[in-house]
Amino acid sequence: VPACCSARYNLALLACFGFFLLYALRVNLSVALVDMVEPNTSLAKNMTSNVCPEHSSTINVPRNTTGEKYSWDADTQGWILGSFFYGYIITQIPGGYLAGKIGGKLLLGFGIFGTSVFTLLTPLAANLGVGYLIAVRALEGLGEGVTFPAMHSMWSSWAPPLERSKLLSISYAGAQLGTVVSLPLSGLICYYMNWVYVFYIFGALGVLWWFFWMCLVSDTPETHRSISHAEKEYILSSLRDQLSTQKSVPWRPMLESLPLWAIVVAHFSYNWTFYTLLTLLPTYMKEILRFDAQENGFLSALPYFGCWLCIILSGQIADYLREKQNFSTVCVRKCFTLIGMIGPAVFLVAAGFIGCNYALAVAFVTISTTLGGFCTSGYSINHLDIAPSYAGILLGITNSFATIPGMVGPVIAKNLTHNNTVEEWQMVFYIAASINLFGAIFFALFASGEVQDWAVSGYHLHRN
Repeated sequence: VPACCSARYNLALLACFGFFLLYALRVNLSVALVDMVEPNTSLAKNMTSNVCPEHSSTINVPRNTTGEKYSWDADTQGWILGSFFYGYIITQIPGGYLAGKIGGKLLLGFGIFGTSVFTLLTPLAANLGVGYLIAVRALEGLGEGVTFPAMHSMWSSWAPPLERSKLLSISYAGAQLGTVVSLPLSGLICYYMNWVYVFYIFGALGVLWWFFWMCLVSDTPETHRSISHAEKEYILSSLRDQLSTQKSVPWRPMLESLPLWAIVVAHFSYNWTFYTLLTLLPTYMKEILRFDAQENGFLSALPYFGCWLCIILSGQIADYLREKQNFSTVCVRKCFTLIGMIGPAVFLVAAGFIGCNYALAVAFVTISTTLGGFCTSGYSINHLDIAPSYAGILLGITNSFATIPGMVGPVIAKNLTHNNTVEEWQMVFYIAASINLFGAIFFALFASGEVQDWAVSGYHLHRN
């Protein structure tokens, strides 16, 4: 069944745009906040490391200064940035459960629609007061929390086993692309226009995407209006022995399953490094490597561009190895997870020891984040290997644990880098690398590539 113009690949591309917007909506505040606070009340000036000289002189370009300014101190800014995750963690497991009951299409669609609407309301909330802004960001988190479990739930009905790596890597690669585009673009919008347009532009695009999603997508191949008969039969026959008809969720055997906890540990470990770099990489480049602000936005986005490319390519390679080279599913998942976690750990530690070699520092951080893209075809889609029928709930469980690093990782890193010295940043990189290494080893020891007996009707074991 050809891939070109097929319903399953159209779903992957539309999902890719959806996750692109999700991450754009998530990270835009990090950039806009710099312009939203008054200079004298922004983060207290630390003793910036003077080890490295200024990298380049600032270019004098007329800057728009019409945006409203707020007198928020460092603690208040921390609460504003962290409030998203407090909403995000709440709806992970309920999102996976609801997706199994009402379908992933509505849940994912309205999750992104709700996030977009609250993004459009962000400038108004900021004017009303910091409490309103924190509430709006937490509500955005609630909306985004259901999206990944809902998408996993949809793929349990749409992705043939030997195409899972390709299809899921295309759809989830949008998240990295959203980071790549929104970091520098938000900076340029703030610089030349006004910070409010960061929220208006991305919010409006999210609402537009929602209309296309509701018109073009179906929960299952059976209910799709324009799918070919051959493609429908191909998908349904490939999943026939993998799905469960049980109405109730087997919570106890699920939570006692060691392969599930292998994914939990790997997901938590990977996200520690990911969230630490996502929130603090601009700070590292500014305070240690001394790049100016305009370079900073593009260089901060460069690692995520590499990660996006790696996700797309590794998805193709993973399914090629399984389909053409007869590699077992568990072998591919473990190998890709080891590359995607040990590789970044090595280059992240190395980045702390190259002094003021700017090119090498950027190269090492970029390679570190790029190699992390292998994990998408590793632990990240392993939920669908071990329990396709409950993939949404499993992702809700693992993503709940994996949200914790987003809440505490950057806080710990900030506390370790009070003076912004190279030695302090080396410690941050050591901690992230150690956690990555532990997660990789745990997953390699306990992961599985087979549908678990509790996840299929009649409790029979099916091997991929």
